[in-house]
Amino acid sequence: MYTANVTIINKSGLHARPAGNFAKLAKTFESDIKLTFNNKESVAKSILGVMGLNINKGDMVELSAQGIDEKEAVETLVEFIKDGCGE
Repeated sequence: MYTANVTIINKSGLHARPAGNFAKLAKTFESDIKLTFNNKESVAKSILGVMGLNINKGDMVELSAQGIDEKEAVETLVEFIKDGCGE
């Protein structure tokens, strides 16, 4: 398992469009990817699951992945968040 923490920087957090962009990117990896915030966990490949965590700007989240491309998945998603989730 590979894990990293990252702070959400985009103004709308992980809601609607950013959540969709995030889940779409997560689906490109084979590994099982989880997003954890405030002691709640969601499958990162689920738009509704990501939105359900109610993540806002400034919140720190944990990304974890397990599988063949776990390190690449987490590092790519961390960079995506640092770049503003496509916003």
